[in-house]
Amino acid sequence: MTTSNADASLFSVLVQPSGRTFNVATGEAILSAGIRQGIGLPYGCKDGACGSCKCKLLSGSVQHGTHQSKALTPEEEASGLVLTCCAVPQSDLVLESRQVTELGALPIKKMPTRVTSMEKKSHDVMVLQLQLPANDSFAFRAGQYVEFILRDGARRSYSMANAPHLGPNIELHIRHMPGGKFTDHVFGAMKEKEILRIEGPYGSFFLREDSDKPIIFLASGTGFAPIKALLEHMQHKGIDRKVSLYWGARRPADLYMDAWVREQTRAMPNLTYVPVVSDAAAEDQWTGRTGFVHRAVLEDFPNLSKHQVYACGAPVVVDSARRDFSAMAQLAADEFFADSFTSEADKAHA
Repeated sequence: MTTSNADASLFSVLVQPSGRTFNVATGEAILSAGIRQGIGLPYGCKDGACGSCKCKLLSGSVQHGTHQSKALTPEEEASGLVLTCCAVPQSDLVLESRQVTELGALPIKKMPTRVTSMEKKSHDVMVLQLQLPANDSFAFRAGQYVEFILRDGARRSYSMANAPHLGPNIELHIRHMPGGKFTDHVFGAMKEKEILRIEGPYGSFFLREDSDKPIIFLASGTGFAPIKALLEHMQHKGIDRKVSLYWGARRPADLYMDAWVREQTRAMPNLTYVPVVSDAAAEDQWTGRTGFVHRAVLEDFPNLSKHQVYACGAPVVVDSARRDFSAMAQLAADEFFADSFTSEADKAHA
């Protein structure tokens, strides 16, 4: 297949079934070109670690950059699947990919932000409130994330934990990763009024409002942050679909906004909350559910064929849920939406 562009340094990409087209420069990854041109493609980490951007290559050829084999196995690659975040076109392409927004992606902006408050919610979780510039609007969907741009150009991604209608400030839940370039600063030297630089919004983890299927929210650790935003959004919009939230943590204290969730169950009659603890100690006196959080879902919902699942948290939790919900509970692959929290340590094992 040859290029049909007047400019031979560009390849064209046609996305089916939406029919949207965009151009990709030589050496550029498909996803970054799509984001730049406002094409609503599915994605999560942008680093070849989570697999959220996987789609079918109908025609043309690509070259893949570095990625984790769990995000795209050799067998999947041989069958014509590609990761748009690290696939570079070698010709014009036709892709089969779900268009995730009818109107395309929201504009991505770089802007300064000021830390207005810091609240330690547990021994290793800090809730930050950030103030955005008063003269600039920042549109995002509940469940999306922003990236901090550090002084050396490194980036760190965090989901926004509030729904847009509760802006213009944004809320982030930061877990301390000892030795982490950014989180050591947050838990050590950071002070209120500090100025940081962010870019966003990113990600395709948001509520599909064209469905009336009951919802399973599956969170592990600070993967609760975007789930909180989705709950606030549903409440604001009066969306009364049946929702079951399963939040997994090592110890009860790691369920750092447990009281907030219980409050929401009173405000949202269709919301059920199931906290699951994997490593409770005797002094915790935990009497609730134990074990792996995605296993608790399977115990309660042996058949997920009529559900949508939104999963967020540690890659091992998200990957296990994706695999087991499909294999053991008949969940449709295209009804599983995920935001996998890939840390720099995870990416190092690509």
